[in-house]
Amino acid sequence: MNTTAAFYPVGTSGQSWGAPERAQWLARQTVQRSYADEVVSKIDALRGRFDVSQYGELDYPGGPYPLFAIRSRNWDDALPVMLVTGGVHGYETSGVQGALQFVDRHADDYAGKCNLLVAPCVSPWGYERIQRWNAMALDPNRSFVANSPAQESAALMALVAPLKGHFLMHIDLHETTDSDESEFRPALAARDGLPFEPGEIPDGFYLCADSLNPQPAFQQAVNAEVAKVTHIAPADAQGQIIGSPVVAQGVIEYPLKALGLCASITGARYTTTTEVYPDSPRATPQQCNDAQVAAVRGGLDYAVVHR
Repeated sequence: MNTTAAFYPVGTSGQSWGAPERAQWLARQTVQRSYADEVVSKIDALRGRFDVSQYGELDYPGGPYPLFAIRSRNWDDALPVMLVTGGVHGYETSGVQGALQFVDRHADDYAGKCNLLVAPCVSPWGYERIQRWNAMALDPNRSFVANSPAQESAALMALVAPLKGHFLMHIDLHETTDSDESEFRPALAARDGLPFEPGEIPDGFYLCADSLNPQPAFQQAVNAEVAKVTHIAPADAQGQIIGSPVVAQGVIEYPLKALGLCASITGARYTTTTEVYPDSPRATPQQCNDAQVAAVRGGLDYAVVHR
């Protein structure tokens, strides 16, 4: 039998996974860190200053995993709503820790200017296993669609649904890591019965804007703040980042809604997806957290002024 073992240890070459392969993949996933200790404890510490609520629960092996949202305490319906999401891909650590750091250190600065809604860890099962997918071998960030098969995505969409029409900004915090190339892209090719085609990991911070609503001045404002903290990723030799044309320094564009991406769920005027590179020799984990915080602040400061 010709297997995919040359690039991934699960599956058969040219054949997409069925239930046995997904079960084999799931059996390979192990808990490597604690959602309760590293995330929930920090959320609990914020309860004295912000409104914290549980908006869902993941029913997965090793669970259940409660899902938490943090809101501005003095919510004012006359003000726009700004959504910050982290950990849609659970392995992307700075998205989670950066969201929590922003709330702890800077959210109070926006009281009276906007309503903040923060979902700091959308995929806690993936956070604990340092995994991009959920327990069903689905990518939550391709699953923000009607009747989503991903519990994480469905829960977040239900959270934001009552506030549709009130969102001005949504920033979704992500990372691009070396493990994208060593683990997650090979796994994707194996799962879908496709050949693995190696790519190039960009060194630095970049943004993914909505090709149908790019808002270039907003993207520039975000990157300007981040550049004070860490370096912006250059284009590769083809003028691209991860296969997409660079439309401005450190900015690419995707059709967010068509791809089922998280940043499409609010209909906000200003949307972006951040990407930091924690494996860079030029960046520390704290710099990556700080870059996510800078991105949120840059986006909020621009959106508040340009309502």
